[in-house]
Amino acid sequence: MMDSKNTFGQKNGPEPSDESSMQPTPLNKKLSVKTTGFANLADVLDYAATGETGFNFYDHRGELEAVLSYRALREEASTLARRLLGLGLKRGDRVGLIAETDPMFQRFFFACQYAGLIPFALPAGIQLGSHSAYVNQIRRMLESCDATIAVAPHSHADFLQEAVTGLDLVMSGVPEDFDALPEADVEFEPQGSDDIAYLQYTSGSTRFPRGVEINQVTVLENLRAIAEDGLKLSEADRFVSWLPYYHDMGLIGFILVPLICQLSADYLPSRTFAMRPRLWLKLISDNKGTISSSPTFGYALCARRLRPSDYERYDLSSWRAACVGAEQVNPVPLQAFSNALAPCGFDPKAFVACYGMAECVLAVSFAPLDFGLTADYVDQDIMSNTGKASPVSKDAENVATYVDCGPVLPGFEYSIRDENGNEVAERQCGEILLRGPSVMSGYFRDEEATCAVLSDEGWLDTGDIGYRVGDNIYITARSKDVIIIKGRNIWPNDMEVVAQRVEGVRLGGVAAFSISGIGDEELAVMVVETKERDAGKRNELTHAITALMHEHFGINVIIDLVRPGTLPRTSSGKLSRFQSREAFLDRQPEPALRLPGAYLRKRKTA
Repeated sequence: MMDSKNTFGQKNGPEPSDESSMQPTPLNKKLSVKTTGFANLADVLDYAATGETGFNFYDHRGELEAVLSYRALREEASTLARRLLGLGLKRGDRVGLIAETDPMFQRFFFACQYAGLIPFALPAGIQLGSHSAYVNQIRRMLESCDATIAVAPHSHADFLQEAVTGLDLVMSGVPEDFDALPEADVEFEPQGSDDIAYLQYTSGSTRFPRGVEINQVTVLENLRAIAEDGLKLSEADRFVSWLPYYHDMGLIGFILVPLICQLSADYLPSRTFAMRPRLWLKLISDNKGTISSSPTFGYALCARRLRPSDYERYDLSSWRAACVGAEQVNPVPLQAFSNALAPCGFDPKAFVACYGMAECVLAVSFAPLDFGLTADYVDQDIMSNTGKASPVSKDAENVATYVDCGPVLPGFEYSIRDENGNEVAERQCGEILLRGPSVMSGYFRDEEATCAVLSDEGWLDTGDIGYRVGDNIYITARSKDVIIIKGRNIWPNDMEVVAQRVEGVRLGGVAAFSISGIGDEELAVMVVETKERDAGKRNELTHAITALMHEHFGINVIIDLVRPGTLPRTSSGKLSRFQSREAFLDRQPEPALRLPGAYLRKRKTA
């Protein structure tokens, strides 16, 4: 029933007689945009299926490869749901989906909605390390929620088969394995508002994967707020995305948001974007896309790959909301993107800074539309010493820049508090707490972790540091010390645990953090205490840790070897990563070498 072959060339239904005539689903010209009155996500799809819109999948050349209308999706998902229920699954059983950019994901995700099962997205291997590290990550996630079903596209079938070996699953395999199952003669039981719609894993954790529980009513409220209050969507809008489905911005922002508004969405595989980022711009230009998002690094990558001939190829004048999120917003590479694409009709006022997290479904705040980025320039020394965001001139000698992420969406309350839990004044940094209808119910089967961040009064400790100006939020840091490399969240504790496997690295003798690199990227740093003084052995230690970091996290890391007792501790004896970072920068011999790029050049020539 698919309108075409799927991404991997497997037939999911009759193929058009003339594939060259295949067209993407149109703009919404039939239904009035409806974002409220739905009981659950299955209800959302039922309504969208009465229109003509849907999902469109493009290949590595930027050519249309598969079309999945909402009407076809409803039919396929309903049939698949009956096949899943024929396996004797219980309501609320978990289903792991390796989330490649493929129609398979939508089919199984919504089959779970009809069948009363709980889907969760598994990483598709983008920027991950070695084969074994990826397989182990998939296995840990399946184990952490006691999954009963696991599904992979053909490209990841071998990985999944290895990951599930020895696990007590009802079934695992590729889509065709499930399509061959008989359908159960059952009536679907509508999911209630308090039923879990899906789990969203917050981290590529090596030891402590946590699945955020998102109930039906919770996700529906955030989708409504994004559509109506954040982006002000209409029938004229069209979505374009390369974001991975296992990221909350990809799943919520570019599958569920267009669905709840009955709008069409066009997808480019994440791997294709990494290799050929200009295809993202081509897709927006060709299909007159109006909504597309990226972490900062995605815009920077595009700007670097542009050629002079591209300026005549692309028309980006339709792009009205270029959302920026998933990591702290850096305005410098965004300005470079804007300058480079001005000849293509890109309007810098299209930039929309956003703030959000999986624990709140996706979005918490949006900067106002049609204003572009609003930067706040503050005295860096005052900020460092007192936490106060004291305004200074953009050209001041020691200036820090933060971007306005706008007011919180209606329904949210927020509070910025000091370490004693007291509300702080305007322009004073503190910990950001949130409360509202889009806050998670908790971490799946992890009461301890839930209680650590969610109070009895419903306040969520976001782990973020920021300040307010009027009602608008500015994010300055992550108090949870999450390291963000190219839009990926990496827990420093995981890096430290892995590093301690290396002989010569003692328990508690490692601090991981990130520093701002030249231009648009964050760099990961590990300060490692060692007694070793022999130059050759110190070099071996550095290489061993570097290899492990690349294997497990797919990132490069600056390794700084120091004497035992160097790492700073809090009064309670805990490692202070913030002070470790400051000490690392202070150890650079001269101001110019405090820049990471210069630091790396010095290390290479030493």
